[in-house]
Amino acid sequence: MTAASKALTAEIVSRVLEAVADAGFVEVEVSARHVHLSKKDWEILFGDTNGDLTPKRPLSQPGQYLSEERVNLITPKGRMERVAVLGPFRGETQVELSRSDCIALGVQAPLRESGHLDGSGRITIEGPKGSVTIEQGVIVAQRHVHVPLSTAQTLGFHDNEIVSVQLFTDRPVILQDVVLRVSDKYSYRMHIDFDEANAANVSGFTLGQIIRQRPIL
Repeated sequence: MTAASKALTAEIVSRVLEAVADAGFVEVEVSARHVHLSKKDWEILFGDTNGDLTPKRPLSQPGQYLSEERVNLITPKGRMERVAVLGPFRGETQVELSRSDCIALGVQAPLRESGHLDGSGRITIEGPKGSVTIEQGVIVAQRHVHVPLSTAQTLGFHDNEIVSVQLFTDRPVILQDVVLRVSDKYSYRMHIDFDEANAANVSGFTLGQIIRQRPIL
């Protein structure tokens, strides 16, 4: 494909996605179990005080990426090997699991928005050079939609608004209590975990339609 063809394809895709967003639809992404590390914990796990995570590929949200690094999650009940680490570093280490993962590991993890870690689950994280036990930081991520500010203004959405989203699959469902997160730093995507994806038979490119769940006062 020539450079001109690539540019034309990118322009077409961009316009299609804009039309999709303007109609109140959103692309649905499935978020597998993963870990966000603090710099302090990274240094213990990987024995490197000067290095950084190694980007493998970018994620849909600007500045976020899947790293080459992997860690193991350990509890008295079991372990999960080679769990993905996402970058960049966070202020606090956070582990995001599905409810099925929590049952398998015997972890008591609350349903929370990212970054809301008070009173969340405990787990041991093992790296190639060491291990750390976090007393809190394990959550089941509440389903949510990242909404760019411009899209929110066009559609009348508000930060932290609670909506429902209808997923268009061959096993359609309506997911309630979905949080809208609005920021000019976001790309327009909905994130659900594997349990939710399996329930709706989400596979490949999937669209959802946002439905107002509660009136805005």
